[in-house]
Amino acid sequence: MLGIVLVAVSGYAMLGSWEQSGIVSRIAADSTDTDAYQRAAYLTSAEMVLIQAAMREPDGEERDELFAAHARTQAAMMHMAARDDEHREEAAGVAQRHRDLEPTFEQYLRQLDRGDTAGAQASLENVIEPAVSVIMEEVLAEQRYHLDEYTRNQEAGTRQSERLKWGSVLAFLTGVVLLLLFARASWANRRRLERMAVTDPLTGLPNRAAFAREAQAALDHGPVTILAVNLDGFRDVNEQLGHRIGDLLLQQAGERLRASVREGDLVARIGGDDFAVLLVESEDDPEAVGRRLTRAFDRPFAIDELTIDLEVSIGAATAGTGDTVASVLQHADTAMDVAKRRRLGFSRYTSEHGNDSIARLGLLGDLRRALDAGTEITLHYQPQIDLATGDLAGVEALARWQHPGRGRIPPGDFIPVLETTGLIHRFTDHVLEIALAQARSWLDDGLRIPVSVNISARTLLDPGFCDRVADHLRRWGVPGGQLCIEVTEHSVMTDPGTAIDVLQHIRDMGVRTSIDDYGTGYSSMTYLRLLPLDELKIDRSFVAGMARDPGHHALVASTVELGHNLGLSVVAEGTEDLETIMALQRLGCDVAQGYYFAAPLEAGALIGKLPELAETTRRMRLEPSEG
Repeated sequence: MLGIVLVAVSGYAMLGSWEQSGIVSRIAADSTDTDAYQRAAYLTSAEMVLIQAAMREPDGEERDELFAAHARTQAAMMHMAARDDEHREEAAGVAQRHRDLEPTFEQYLRQLDRGDTAGAQASLENVIEPAVSVIMEEVLAEQRYHLDEYTRNQEAGTRQSERLKWGSVLAFLTGVVLLLLFARASWANRRRLERMAVTDPLTGLPNRAAFAREAQAALDHGPVTILAVNLDGFRDVNEQLGHRIGDLLLQQAGERLRASVREGDLVARIGGDDFAVLLVESEDDPEAVGRRLTRAFDRPFAIDELTIDLEVSIGAATAGTGDTVASVLQHADTAMDVAKRRRLGFSRYTSEHGNDSIARLGLLGDLRRALDAGTEITLHYQPQIDLATGDLAGVEALARWQHPGRGRIPPGDFIPVLETTGLIHRFTDHVLEIALAQARSWLDDGLRIPVSVNISARTLLDPGFCDRVADHLRRWGVPGGQLCIEVTEHSVMTDPGTAIDVLQHIRDMGVRTSIDDYGTGYSSMTYLRLLPLDELKIDRSFVAGMARDPGHHALVASTVELGHNLGLSVVAEGTEDLETIMALQRLGCDVAQGYYFAAPLEAGALIGKLPELAETTRRMRLEPSEG
């Protein structure tokens, strides 16, 4: 009889544990789905606020943020649809309807730009607001559904825990051993529920909800500092090597971060490749902690016989009077963006960062309008001279922006801003269009002048870049050999495998390829040998002082020899005096570019300067014999 009771009790406990496990899984799924719908609803609401603000202040900064907000909302909705296995088709339909609103937003902004306030108001009231309201209702309805499911499952879990407890009491009647076993199982299941509610399942670190709770508790008792940490280049690893490698990388990154802070500090994964660190009454200043976290990523990650190098960008913010956890975390994110954009590694939030973000948004809006107008951004061309013959070997196209209100804006002020957004692709297409139109014009006049165009890392790694280059060449009927694509060492080393493929496709079109600013990056000899290149450009910082600095002279000489050994043409930038020209000739450098010959000029001025340039190169060729 006792055996039957023991079997029955054991079977009851086993069945209850299985049911409890299923409830736990459903709770986790419903919690994730609820979070996804909540984020989509929040971003949709924020997007609507920007749309309405654009009506109140047509020239305000909100309109410049609208499409970025639309993209974030669309990404959240796609994530929402991907997460909801139960209602995936319905969620995908909501995401599609939201994506379909983008042309309406564009029409709405164009109406505001034309001053058609009545038309814009009609679009807002009759089209945008009803459509967004329907989307919001559907998203909130799904959120409520999953939240109700979460609550029901949680209640079911509680009831199941109670049943297991009474099962443990029954087991006590048949023996102390069974009581201990069942009590332990019940306790473990409850602990598992509690941990899953506050733990990131991938890394085992606290999740965003747990971090917010702990940070709020700390903030209630005194000042706190939050560090926002982002893994630079993780997205490329995830896309190129697969999600399994990406997940293992996140796990190891979380372990390194946790090992680099004090026991009393809190490390959490708050989403994707974003982590946060909470410092409470720490003896270390945030800069010291940031340095420690940065050093933790000096060592490469070893995963499945792969060696992966990752760096981190860290932003720190300390709570001030009236700050909330959300505002401190937002300030830390802003500082982290500054650190990433400026390649600082670590940055601490100041009020200037907030102002800088506003200025950047304004500049991006002006750039978008400049590209729409098509006349503000032009090209100047700097000649490149063959040092053996003195002939014009080609020109480098350099972008110039004449702002209607602020005058000329240096490239160093607007190119870095462009490179952080997808607008860099439009800008690159604009530059290629102008450069190839000019090359076509020169060809029609009987002048074969190759044009070099600089390409950013973001554009180089864009999947559609090669096709767009081919389209531009076809449109203008320019042979590929009249175009040279220049990339920096950094852009190549961001993703060497993809860069090699892209450069090979470029060369297959007959287009020349060049490494720009060589010597300032960190490319290895192995990658330099594998890259499909035609040209190596020595950075001006080495060339400018080579005639007087033996160290610079040696570096230039070794680079010329390296380039020639690899079968590459070598171009020296920043040649500003005849002494440097003579030194480069003696080293066998192929081409020189710099102010000794000419500053960057408009196309018409460049052609007008060709006779003077010929005289300059004649003196250059005569100088060795005259000396």
